[in-house]
Amino acid sequence: MKVFITDGHWRKTLAAVRSLGRKGIEVTVGESCRIATSLFSKYCTRRVIYPSPYSNPKGFIAFLSDTLKETKYDCLLPMEEETLLLISQHKEDISKLTYLLAPEYHLLAFARDKGKIIKHALQIGIPCPKTYFIEDLREIEEIACNADFPLVIKPRISSGARGIRYVFNHEDLFHTYNEVHTLYRFPLIQEYIPPEGGAFGCSALFTEDSELKAFFIHKRLREYPLSGGSSTFRESVFNEEIKTLGLKLLQSLKWVGVAMVEFRIDPRDTTPKLMELNPRFWGSLALAISAGVDFPYLICKLASGEYFEPVQHYCTGKKARWLLPGDILHLFSSLRHGSIPKGFFNFFDPDTTYDIISADDPLPILGTMLSLFNLLYDNDLKRILKKR
Repeated sequence: MKVFITDGHWRKTLAAVRSLGRKGIEVTVGESCRIATSLFSKYCTRRVIYPSPYSNPKGFIAFLSDTLKETKYDCLLPMEEETLLLISQHKEDISKLTYLLAPEYHLLAFARDKGKIIKHALQIGIPCPKTYFIEDLREIEEIACNADFPLVIKPRISSGARGIRYVFNHEDLFHTYNEVHTLYRFPLIQEYIPPEGGAFGCSALFTEDSELKAFFIHKRLREYPLSGGSSTFRESVFNEEIKTLGLKLLQSLKWVGVAMVEFRIDPRDTTPKLMELNPRFWGSLALAISAGVDFPYLICKLASGEYFEPVQHYCTGKKARWLLPGDILHLFSSLRHGSIPKGFFNFFDPDTTYDIISADDPLPILGTMLSLFNLLYDNDLKRILKKR
């Protein structure tokens, strides 16, 4: 098989490249610059530099279409949300050239809007944090008078921790809300869920007919920023309630492709509360693959027409770590708060895999470090990292 994977910068892309390459699949990796983590992998058969999907979307689609016409690829895997959104707008044309397992554009646009997803989840009985949907700035004063603090201000469309602000008193709410509103129109206001209950992700894969073919659950052990952001250390677990709620949400949307639903368990009543839906591959993909749920390879099986029973069993207790720079940043933040993360220096745990570091495939470490030089000239990377 030959597979084209976009967005070579990211560790989830590297996880997919390594997984497919180790199975003998020819992997072409695309990115808008010549220095990107996945391009350094020995499992990357071919490297392609394409026009920026951010600053030159028409050029990107034209280049992608021409590439798929010139070389027969069995499957296309868009990895980043913005790239997936752009490709989904041209899904009908691109699907004639290769196998593309992705939702329609209107469903993607709906799913990435946290406000719409929270409203939909409430309608079908999925627990959510108490949420205020603001349509007029004058509503803030009433919320300030009646809500219990702390509160979380959260953009409707964002990833990681970008745009999220915490408010601890009545006086700061209006000012902070306006600051976020300036960048992200009419963000949500939600009750704060204490972190003691733990954060979980339910990942799943659905066919074009919305048939479930795989699911996987992980628990966050560490994240950066400490207040909530990308996971830097996580563990494979099984939780029946998380599975039921996550799949219920995705099945109600008649989902196609991959997605990950995030929950936090509210320690005040032990109820999982919906945080968001990520309508794409997620950053901790390496853990799912390590635990036995190889989402990229399963998509390749679907592309080849191979039938397989849904993957519903995997190894629990497996861990994956984003050491460079994620877990290092978590350590520095913890030190500023006067603590050292438990087990941080246990680098040789046989049950722990690493998102980037690999004795079998070491050069992506160099690619990650060299990517820092991209910040000198790569406006796309500056834009994405600034948001995150």
